[in-house]
Amino acid sequence: MMININTFEELQNACNASGKKIYEITQEYEAELAETTVPEIRAIVKKSLDAMKDAIKTGLKSNEMSISGMCGDDCDRLQKRFNQEKSIFGKTFEKITTYALATIEENLRMGKIAACPTAGSCAIVPSVLVGVSEDLGICEEEQINALITAGAIGRIISNKVALAGAVAGCQAECGVASAMSAGALTQMRGGSVEQVLNAVALAMKNLLGLTCDPVCGLVEIPCVKRNPFLAIHAVTASELALADIKTKIPFDEVIDALEQTGKLMSPMLKESSQAGLATTKTALELKAKLFK
Repeated sequence: MMININTFEELQNACNASGKKIYEITQEYEAELAETTVPEIRAIVKKSLDAMKDAIKTGLKSNEMSISGMCGDDCDRLQKRFNQEKSIFGKTFEKITTYALATIEENLRMGKIAACPTAGSCAIVPSVLVGVSEDLGICEEEQINALITAGAIGRIISNKVALAGAVAGCQAECGVASAMSAGALTQMRGGSVEQVLNAVALAMKNLLGLTCDPVCGLVEIPCVKRNPFLAIHAVTASELALADIKTKIPFDEVIDALEQTGKLMSPMLKESSQAGLATTKTALELKAKLFK
């Protein structure tokens, strides 16, 4: 009989009762739900992982601008910067930030990406997962485990809040992606189920209220640069959780707050481009030039 897992509390209870990790519970749940096998579920996840790595690889080599001409060469600029002077945070920081820009810029060029959970937030999970795995020598099987965990986190949040900027602002896109990354990274580094869920809550609750106010109505400004910023945000949440720093607000209550915040947010700040950055003087000038 299938275990009903629609909240983080239910997920934690299932893990505690079985002695299994989140990815183990999840892959069994998904296999039963889809009437398939665990190896088949893992094969599907591997395809997403491979797509993420391909997007990074392709994006790192390109400085082609988007059709609007507003974005596309930031990854190239950052790579040149790090070639000249290393980041004070080290090699892994350099990888995460450049990989994030490489991936999100591939999205702008209509390249192949894995929406995780959305196209506008597609670079956060891959940059953290791949960048850290390369530097720590984490095998592909563990990367797949981490990606399954990230998927479980996103699915549970989506049970309460639609993962779309038009519904709940960018907190439901880049914010959720950062929470997914934090949980996946924490597991990949040997964290317990409780530490994984604490990482999710710590990342999510510090991004509540993040608006979706795209300039010119395009997923470019500020979306592109939010991806590397929130990838590093995920690492911070993971580090705190691995130090056994706990969220004072329970995991599911944080998602309740996410839902409430989304409902209270003005429609003008939810992908409509009617307020915020989208209506600044410069943004309106860019819009007039682009759509003349």
